[in-house]
Amino acid sequence: MSREDFDLDAFLPYRLNRAAEWASLRFATLYKARHGMTRPEWRTLANLGQYGRLSAKQICELSTQHKTKVSRAVAALEARKWLRREPNTDDRREEWLELTSQGRRIYVELSELGLGCDRELETLLGAKGAQSLRDGLAAIEELMTPKK
Repeated sequence: MSREDFDLDAFLPYRLNRAAEWASLRFATLYKARHGMTRPEWRTLANLGQYGRLSAKQICELSTQHKTKVSRAVAALEARKWLRREPNTDDRREEWLELTSQGRRIYVELSELGLGCDRELETLLGAKGAQSLRDGLAAIEELMTPKK
């Protein structure tokens, strides 16, 4: 493919990134306005709310965030008393992270707002368009899963 053949506006990775950023920012305005949270803080809180007790390494893998972003998010959530750390008795280099009751309450509140954003996006796309997008994303996520 020559430079003349390359069309950035048709380049799928670029388009996926732009669409993800647009959708993410729509939701980010809500959690930032309500709780002054950053995106890494939300993503860390969301993974702990969805999956329960996790290590920072697991959060990095699930959320595709760099360890420094997760580390800062964990510190911020802990300072708000939304998260607690517990030593991993099997591996002293690692800690288990878990939401406190206050953190769980914030997660439930923001999850409800997230569902509203999801419904709004589905309305904008139409049911068929939203399902096509979900199917396409599922195909990409399948490719992301390591084969054993």
